[in-house]
Amino acid sequence: MRYHVRHDTSYAYSGDVVHSHQLLHLTPRESAYQSCVAHEVSIEPPPAYRNADVDAFGNMVTRLEFDRPHRQLDVSAEMTVEIQERPACDDDSEPWERARSRFNYAARPPGDALLEATRFRFESPYVRIKQRFNDYGESCFEAGKPLLECAESLMLKLHEEMTYAPGATTIGTPLLDVLETKRGVCQDYAHLMIACMRARGFPARYVSGYLRTTPAEGATPWVGADASHAWVAVYCPSGGWVDFDPTNGVRAGTDHVTLAWGRDFGDVSPLRGVIVGGGHHSLSVRVTVTEMEDDSSDCDGETAPLGF
Repeated sequence: MRYHVRHDTSYAYSGDVVHSHQLLHLTPRESAYQSCVAHEVSIEPPPAYRNADVDAFGNMVTRLEFDRPHRQLDVSAEMTVEIQERPACDDDSEPWERARSRFNYAARPPGDALLEATRFRFESPYVRIKQRFNDYGESCFEAGKPLLECAESLMLKLHEEMTYAPGATTIGTPLLDVLETKRGVCQDYAHLMIACMRARGFPARYVSGYLRTTPAEGATPWVGADASHAWVAVYCPSGGWVDFDPTNGVRAGTDHVTLAWGRDFGDVSPLRGVIVGGGHHSLSVRVTVTEMEDDSSDCDGETAPLGF
């Protein structure tokens, strides 16, 4: 699948912003199943400083500094992305008890992949590890059940028991409150699934990205399209990272475009920063993900194949 993605963000301030620093996560990741054919970010007003960088999780980021007063900030990211079918996952993965034991201290090097995954096993600012999260997922972890089946059961439990309710939560809503009300948006679904996996001792990371705006013919429309989306990747020692979308109750596939991943939303917010001045502000975000024909041209502007 080839998609053209446009992500528009606009901040309107009631007063002058006299100085600001912004960090953008608006460059899609390269992987075995995804490649970025073209990418461009337009910014108004033009920043005084702009630099491409890589964060601690291997995500491409753009750092900006504005040193002149402004009351409007418009950031538009356009990209052309090709998505392949994800590598097949072995649903007969090892029992979850044995998989979890692989993360125990063994007085020998665990291997690069296991060591890298381990940092997604602990608490993070928006995902605390509590016994209540472990208890909530208890029914999904039957004795001897393969790990990936357990993760899929947890994904479906969240999908069935939670209600997608924009405006019911904010990024500051405690996750225990989300568990209590079972109402929220995609980032809440993702944070709650991550909390349940980590509380049971498994690495799980937060993935930000997009869903295709118009579903395939005959398919059910996706929940969370026309905006930034979020889902979860669970680490299976025998199969690597496997992506689950609890908001829609499916494994991520060719309709999912990956932007970045981290411990939680705070690591991969599409745009965040620090400003001096500005007063009150309003925020407008619009996302479109359009399927392209094989011979379609790339997005306008400079073509910038990415890789690292």
